[in-house]
Amino acid sequence: MKLTIVGNSGSFPGPASPASCYLLSAEHQGRTWRIILDLGNGAIGALQRHIALETLDAVALSHLHPDHFMDLCGLHVAVRWRPGGWPSDKIPVYGPTGTHERITSAYGLGEDETMDADFDFHIWTAGQAETVGPFTITPIKVRHTIDEPYALRVQVTEDGVTKTLTYSGDTDACDSLVEAAQDADLFLCEAAFEDGRDDHIEGIHLNGTRAGQMAARAGAKRLLLTHIPVWTDAKVVRSHAAKHYDGELGTTVPGTTYEI
Repeated sequence: MKLTIVGNSGSFPGPASPASCYLLSAEHQGRTWRIILDLGNGAIGALQRHIALETLDAVALSHLHPDHFMDLCGLHVAVRWRPGGWPSDKIPVYGPTGTHERITSAYGLGEDETMDADFDFHIWTAGQAETVGPFTITPIKVRHTIDEPYALRVQVTEDGVTKTLTYSGDTDACDSLVEAAQDADLFLCEAAFEDGRDDHIEGIHLNGTRAGQMAARAGAKRLLLTHIPVWTDAKVVRSHAAKHYDGELGTTVPGTTYEI
């Protein structure tokens, strides 16, 4: 399994990156399968540097804040209006309750219009795995300021060996995040808050300290910090995470691909 960072800017696009979007690819049944975790503001443009949109096998959304789902509007346009038609089946979209209604409203479709011709919508059930090609995706509810925020635990098994990537989505520290990241080969974890500056804010985001603590409790083998806004210093976040987590540690870089 490979992870490519399409967008890693927290809360809104930054000057160097779109908002959240992470491309996963894996070989299965003689071809490459590709899914994305989130499709936030500005991400659809950067995504096309890595894949043709028509090769996308599914979209998996962690929650319904614009910096994690809004570019579904652009993907809808690509599917609906591509000259010659879309060459494959409609794209599966996995997300929280209300995903279809939220993106329809965001785009401004009329009351009698839907995106059902473009997307095959599936609603997450916490703890219930969904399968897309080689990917098994389990949504685990976490702690954020919106209904149904999920961490996504993604597993691929090849030749009897299972590799696990956990994506935190947006969350503060909670036991369910530790569950989601348990023994993960790679823990892609948000750290939007800066230690010392945002310590008084609870229930929204992690900082470096809390991200490191979550990774350590989970026994994650590798920690990649992401979703860092333009006003948060990634070096501060990483230095605080390192005080609590002694495994392989880094911050995401847009355009970079990581082997899992």
